[in-house]
Amino acid sequence: MVQVRRSILVAGLLISLVLFSGCGGGDVEISAEDNGSQVTLAVGQTLVLSLESNPTTGYEWEMAEMDEAILKETLHEYKSYWVFLIGSGGKDIWRFRAEAEGKTTLTLNYRRSWEEAEPIQTFSVEVVVR
Repeated sequence: MVQVRRSILVAGLLISLVLFSGCGGGDVEISAEDNGSQVTLAVGQTLVLSLESNPTTGYEWEMAEMDEAILKETLHEYKSYWVFLIGSGGKDIWRFRAEAEGKTTLTLNYRRSWEEAEPIQTFSVEVVVR
């Protein structure tokens, strides 16, 4: 009787894993290494992007391109590596929610907002939402 209950429990867990594995849950995390690539999300899924940054130099990441009907920014924050060390760098972190099916290019430029110069870095990924 105990063995039958265990078998039923194990079978139920396996069925749950199979059913929920394709639900598109979970965040998709990308970084500078993903520059130029393509990312696929399910509607409702979250894309988390983290890029190296040091705002004390005057350089900041700014959004250059994104279709907000497909991908919506829900959070942008900066996290310093060394809180007590003035001038130290850190990471800019964004969270985007996949709003609707379609394709959009997510492009950010790393530049000083007051300069008319080209950005010193550009990050771009194609995001496909299904």
